[in-house]
Amino acid sequence: MALIVEDGTGLSTAESYISVADASTYFTARAVTAWAALDTDALREAALRKATEYMIATYRSRWQGTRKTEDQALCWPRYDVTVEWYLVADDSVPEIVKRACCELALKASTAELNPDLTQGVLEEIIGPIKTVYDKNSPQRIRYAAIDAMLAPYLKAGGSGCMVGLVRT
Repeated sequence: MALIVEDGTGLSTAESYISVADASTYFTARAVTAWAALDTDALREAALRKATEYMIATYRSRWQGTRKTEDQALCWPRYDVTVEWYLVADDSVPEIVKRACCELALKASTAELNPDLTQGVLEEIIGPIKTVYDKNSPQRIRYAAIDAMLAPYLKAGGSGCMVGLVRT
C-alpha cells in the first residue's frame, strides 16, 4: 500500500509527514547509510508510519496552534504557530517536523519507539526475597534530540498550560 503523505491541505487519509524519497534524500545528505540499508521501500514506509504515529501520540497536546481541519489525520498543518516571531505557514508541514519524522523513522526501523517499560531495580536479594525499585526510573523513553528539534513548535512549558505572573 502506497504511503499517503500530508501535502499541507489537511488530508484525512495522510499517514506520514514526509515521503520515502524525501526521507532518503535527507539521510543521503547526512551520510546515514542505515536508511538505505533497509531492504525495501515497504520497510521504509512502515518506519515512517510508526514515526508519525509516535509523533501524534507524543506531541498532539503539546503543539502550538490549532489543526487546520477537524477531519485531518495528522497534527499538521496548523494555524497560529509562531516560531522566532514568524508565523508558520498554515498550508504546509514545517521542515523541522519532517526531519524529526525521519529521525524517528530510522529509530523505528530497528526498535520499538514506545516500548513497555518497568521500573529499574536498585536492589535485589534472593533469599528471603527482597526487591527495591527505583521510583525515579523513567516511565517512557524520551528522545532528547527530537524534543530539542521540535521545541520551537511546542507550547511553552510543555504542559499546554500557560499561567501569567504578576509582580506586586
